[in-house]
Amino acid sequence: MSITVLLVDDHPVVRSGLRAVLENAEGLRVVGEAATGEEAVTLAEHLRPDVVLCDLRLGEGLDGIQTTAMLRQLDSAPAVLILTTFDRDAEILGAIEAGAAGYLLKDVAPQAIVEGIHRAAAGDVILAPELASRVIQGMRNPLPKLTEREVEVLRLLATGSTNKEIALALFVSDATVKSHLAHIFTKLGVDGRSRAIHVAQETGFI
Repeated sequence: MSITVLLVDDHPVVRSGLRAVLENAEGLRVVGEAATGEEAVTLAEHLRPDVVLCDLRLGEGLDGIQTTAMLRQLDSAPAVLILTTFDRDAEILGAIEAGAAGYLLKDVAPQAIVEGIHRAAAGDVILAPELASRVIQGMRNPLPKLTEREVEVLRLLATGSTNKEIALALFVSDATVKSHLAHIFTKLGVDGRSRAIHVAQETGFI
């Protein structure tokens, strides 16, 4: 009995390459492809795949973490294996917390992807050793919780926007922006704008 797989990636070339790898692998059968998270959830409901191989960044709409969470809530919830080029701690932790069975980087050998799918279908957790140690460390030292508005302020900060420009963009007062920045600096444990941007990029907030 073959393990059925749904491919989720916003790049057609990547999906074609993955399909070629998986269709040549014993015991696997690709039953569908999706370019967006929304399409993935709809297809998974109908096709009921055993495993969904999902990218982290899917363009507009749901990202890989949100898609994973929705897939895991389905009645016939598939195992979800993240396959991506991004290895920021916040994204790895987010995927695992959303219910992903594992997290592989796209530079792994094709056979590692095949083995990962088999292991995900069997209920195992798949993480490269160096990623596993970071997940454990991240769970011991959780990332600070930023509000949606604080993340918006951070993103504008990273573009080089001044307080006044941020205030105009978000339709708030300069004082409100200063208050948000104070909270952001405290939560990230930094003392200035450039350091806040650096930490936010390192941890995956922006």
